[in-house]
Amino acid sequence: MWDKDAIFKALSDSTRRLILDELSERNEVTLYELTVRLITKHNLNFSRQAIAKHLSALDDAGLVKSKRKGKYRVLSFNNEPLKDLLKGWIK
Repeated sequence: MWDKDAIFKALSDSTRRLILDELSERNEVTLYELTVRLITKHNLNFSRQAIAKHLSALDDAGLVKSKRKGKYRVLSFNNEPLKDLLKGWIK
């Protein structure tokens, strides 16, 4: 169901893994909140546009969900592609 190559490509980047770490710690965050957390907690110096590009790769892999809440887009971690990927290897 999920594109395994897209999942592995998304996970191959350390910034994307940090983004998933942050999304897994907090249930829902906006792009602004995520950017602030990455800058302050991990001392990364990225623009929201750069983070949005990383989120696009994570979204292509199905690892990030987004929905509108008022005027904001709220992001959350979707671990279903990882569960599906590992299901065949780990029993």
